[in-house]
Amino acid sequence: MPRANLFTKMILILILMWIPVALLYGYSNKTTTDVLRQELGESNRNQLAFFQSQVNTNIEMLASWPNLLIHDPDIESFRKLYTNGGYFNLDEINLVKRIQNKLSIQESSSNWKSRLHLYSPSLRRVVSENDARAYDPAQLQAQIKPGWQVNRAKDGSEDIFRFSWFTVAPYGIDNPALKAETIVELEFDSRNIQNMLDKFKTDGRHDPFYYREDMGVIYNRTSEHELTGQLLEKLKLSPLPESDNLTVDIDRDSYMVSIVLSKETGWYLIDYMPMADMLEPIRKSNLLFYSSILTLLVMGSVAAYLLYVQVQIPIRQLIRGFQKLEQEDYAVRIKPKGRNEFSFLSDRFNRMVDKIQNLFEHVYLEQLHVKEARLKQLQSQINPHFFYNCLSFVTSMAKLGRMDAVVAMSHSLSRYYRYTTRQERELVPLREEVEFVQHYLEIQKMRMSRLDYTVDLPSALLDLYVPPLMLQPLVENAVIHGIEPHAEAGMIRISGLLDAAGSVVLRVEDNGGGLEESERAKLDRRLAEPMSEETGCGLWNVNQRLQLRGGREAGVRTEESELGGLTVMLKWNENAVKESDGEETLRRRSV
Repeated sequence: MPRANLFTKMILILILMWIPVALLYGYSNKTTTDVLRQELGESNRNQLAFFQSQVNTNIEMLASWPNLLIHDPDIESFRKLYTNGGYFNLDEINLVKRIQNKLSIQESSSNWKSRLHLYSPSLRRVVSENDARAYDPAQLQAQIKPGWQVNRAKDGSEDIFRFSWFTVAPYGIDNPALKAETIVELEFDSRNIQNMLDKFKTDGRHDPFYYREDMGVIYNRTSEHELTGQLLEKLKLSPLPESDNLTVDIDRDSYMVSIVLSKETGWYLIDYMPMADMLEPIRKSNLLFYSSILTLLVMGSVAAYLLYVQVQIPIRQLIRGFQKLEQEDYAVRIKPKGRNEFSFLSDRFNRMVDKIQNLFEHVYLEQLHVKEARLKQLQSQINPHFFYNCLSFVTSMAKLGRMDAVVAMSHSLSRYYRYTTRQERELVPLREEVEFVQHYLEIQKMRMSRLDYTVDLPSALLDLYVPPLMLQPLVENAVIHGIEPHAEAGMIRISGLLDAAGSVVLRVEDNGGGLEESERAKLDRRLAEPMSEETGCGLWNVNQRLQLRGGREAGVRTEESELGGLTVMLKWNENAVKESDGEETLRRRSV
């Protein structure tokens, strides 16, 4: 049988089919993810750049206001105004009112909250929407610098940044706080930018903020300050680019960071988005794909298993059945499962084996009958030798006038021949066989007065059934070959045992000369060979009958006796011969 069965092969094919699909999908997924990252990053950066341009536009528009105001007629009149006293006259007051009104209109023209201040170095006064007051030239001079000036400030409990822009007329004059004709200051704070960040975030941004290294951070009002701080710590490790998309890892989470620099203010607009959120649709698609693949793999495995159970296992059962049949095991049967083509084949296989077994049983029974007839023929060869000896004894006793011996011999001889000539049974109780042997020994004891014997057999053993005339040849050999050649007193002991497993041992011992070990081994070999003139028919006959009914493990064995002579043993298993039907015995052997 091949090592890899059908089920294993089908599972392997399913896996091999799944691997290229998974690899191709993984490659496609990686390519899609990379493209998506690039496109989203580019889109985010473009949106940040557009938002940055909106903020810069507002700032540039605010920065253009002072230039417009400087050329206003009222402001030109204001910068040419001189006063010797500390108070304005009525015309001057009206002029200041008109200027304040114009400053208010200008501040209201934008969505951003801003403040305009008009400084007059000649008057040492500053005019705002709601006030006209004196100022400190030295303090003003310290504030006047080119470009946008940013200062951190407090508005209650809120930290803000104040942006200011100074326009001086005429331009480029030294010490403008004292020598300039007019100075216009534009001022707004970071809350205007914060409002735009809030609106920008509601349009789909994650958490935009402004950052400048020397100043700090302008957060949107719903910003995650802790996460933003961790992000800035990562970004500070290297110089920030003017515009780029970066990937930053924070606490095992990846974030895509977009950066755009405002050249007008020097502030970086930064927005970040978790990669998990960005790739969530792809993750769901991957989960759906791999779930589908796993489902298909499970379904394929179930289909392969069903095919294995419905096809492979029945085929293997048929193959094993034929293998056992080839090994001459005709008891093999296949148990069909279900009702399909293989159950039909299994049923036909069982019928075929039944017919083959019946055929072989009939053949073996015929062979058994032939052997039984031959054994009966061999059995008949035992009787003449003994009969001649008995007749010789009767003749001798009659010549001597020993009528009592003649009567006793005749009586024992009739009992003996009644048993041998009326055996039509295949098996007889061992008790009858022992009584028959005792008659034989009584006959021999009449011939040899020095002969004695003992029988020691348990009652359970006497109730067993054995082939007839099985014990007598052993006793006869003990008398003829063990006792007769010697003039000393002869002793024959018959014993036996039966263990719990059903093994039976019968012993016939004598105190004769016995046999050497080599001679015993030679005798054992002759018993296993076909009968010859040297072997004799007695022991060979018994050995053949035991093996015929009890198998190769049964038969005749020899060993040295404790009495000094030879022990001949009969061994078999009582389960193999307890049935009187030879066909039943054959069936057990074939199984």
